[in-house]
Amino acid sequence: MNKIEIVSFDNEMLIVVDENDTIIDYKSKIECHQGNGILHRAFSIFIFNDLGQLILQKRSGRKLLWPLYWSNSCCSHPRKGETLDTAIHRRLEQELGLDTDLIYLYTFQYQASFKEVGSEHELCAVYIGKSDESVQVNENEIAEWRYLNPDDLTREVADHPENFTPWFKMEWTKLTTEFMDKINTLL
Repeated sequence: MNKIEIVSFDNEMLIVVDENDTIIDYKSKIECHQGNGILHRAFSIFIFNDLGQLILQKRSGRKLLWPLYWSNSCCSHPRKGETLDTAIHRRLEQELGLDTDLIYLYTFQYQASFKEVGSEHELCAVYIGKSDESVQVNENEIAEWRYLNPDDLTREVADHPENFTPWFKMEWTKLTTEFMDKINTLL
């Protein structure tokens, strides 16, 4: 079952931070993504099922940055006044209709530009979780979705890296080289 709900706004206030994750300001989402981007808090979530498959999403064609690129199960930003824990559960429910425990793995900083449109410049916290609930995709956020086992996904990323978001490729490499034991404990 799919749902249609607007859950992301250009004027929502994001948390601008320095490299040590100290809050230094709040700026709108659109401001944070213009030019080379302004460093702000973000998160990425990887949800696996009992078979060890990852929920992979293709970003909506309505997205400003990397529309119709494949990426992790869910990603977004905490808003002004919102903790990461609140934000990750809010967004997982808004995008996929899921509610599950999430395990924090690591945080990393990256900057990536998308054509002449804008950039991501994020201090991104990465989480994993497991769910066998029925996915309820928000069509405003997600164009397509599928389950894929890790080996097939690694091959697909190697064969067609141009189809995936830059943060996903960085995160997937780290997950498969450093965190597979942690992922396997979920299953």
